[in-house]
Amino acid sequence: MNNRAIHLPHDDQDCGWYAALPPAVAPRRLVGRHQVDYAVIGAGFAGLAAARRLAEHHPHARIALIDAQRVGEGASGRNSGFVIDLPHKMALEHPDAAHKQRLLGLNRSAIDQLQRLIGQHRIDCQWSPAGKYQGAVGPRGLAYLEHFEGLLRDLGEPFRSVEGDELANVLGTRHYSRAVFTQGSWLMQPAALVRGLADSLPENVELLEQSPIQGLQRDSQGQWLLQGTEGQVRTPQLLLGTSIFTQEFGYLRSRLLPVMTFASWTRPLAQAEMQTLGIQSDWGLTPADHAGTTVRMTQDNRLMIRNTYKHVPRYGKSVNDNTRRDIRAGHRKALLARYPQLENVEFTHTWGGVYAISRNFTNFFGELESGVYATACDNGVGAAWGTVSGTLLADMATGADSQHLQDIRAVTGMPSRNPPEPLLGLGVRTRIRLASWNSRGEL
Repeated sequence: MNNRAIHLPHDDQDCGWYAALPPAVAPRRLVGRHQVDYAVIGAGFAGLAAARRLAEHHPHARIALIDAQRVGEGASGRNSGFVIDLPHKMALEHPDAAHKQRLLGLNRSAIDQLQRLIGQHRIDCQWSPAGKYQGAVGPRGLAYLEHFEGLLRDLGEPFRSVEGDELANVLGTRHYSRAVFTQGSWLMQPAALVRGLADSLPENVELLEQSPIQGLQRDSQGQWLLQGTEGQVRTPQLLLGTSIFTQEFGYLRSRLLPVMTFASWTRPLAQAEMQTLGIQSDWGLTPADHAGTTVRMTQDNRLMIRNTYKHVPRYGKSVNDNTRRDIRAGHRKALLARYPQLENVEFTHTWGGVYAISRNFTNFFGELESGVYATACDNGVGAAWGTVSGTLLADMATGADSQHLQDIRAVTGMPSRNPPEPLLGLGVRTRIRLASWNSRGEL
């Protein structure tokens, strides 16, 4: 039960994905008193999936989906636009093969679900089966790449090594020594996708945007009271798709680490510029060294650079304009290292997005207390994990069962407790700086 002030999202207003969308229709806000059967807080991938699934189970129930911002403005609309099927980073190193196969199955079920909804509702979000490159620049990256190949062999997953002219003819640069290509990931425009998912919600889901919940408590009858600035929601069942902000409601405190990553992108490149670079449209590359640089070429020919990690205990308020200018300069350096021909092409947007990680790299999924359910801590794979965990959280809340629900219970647990401040902040900042220094050749 919350008994302190809730710190709200404070995202920058420079997210390129969101700025590229047509203007949104006027939002419906939480005003007055509402009694609902289910309330879902957070309208990102997890909350949208949970609300949809609740409506499928109970088409006559009244369901409120509440977000402090507009759909697409938060973390789900700020990522790099990958929907990744493979277990991510350290999860791929898990010693239990069955654990990794469960993760793979859950991620692929999320991709199947998103593809079905995109087709059914004709969501225009640059959805593409483009796969993913994982690229290495120098010896450090190549060592990570070889390790990645070994993990894929152990998992029994196909991959292809790409280098030389073949790689350069896709990326338009010879900056990378080699890459590993895997087919199972999809690319998309994240803000467009989550807005499309919101626009196609079932009729019994009431979406309330720009409606921050600032208080949460139980009443004398055991129902939950969600207090907004102009209204209140009362419900017996509450689902939290709030990621890092779950701790603001009094749950998982001292177990989640708020980390922000940053991206910048260019205007759409002209066809002549594309030909000069010798670059293809619609691909994505993640770094073999996880502290390196992610590069995306969108379907509308924008180049996006994503790197730089910050510990943000006050979320967006931890980052000021000077920090963002320094980050953009770093992105500019990474862009020109790969594409020196673009020295006259400036970035049009630079933005950050907050996500939750845990020290033991464990996702939380389940019931926090009677009538309160949460999925939190996606550890950097929010699109697929949010979709499948939100769906299965609704199954759990309604008493449904499935093999996927059994699988997600098997692969999740309790994030480990963090040390107290100031030790936590000092440790995280030191680790981020060390990773950046060690990976400087891959940036």
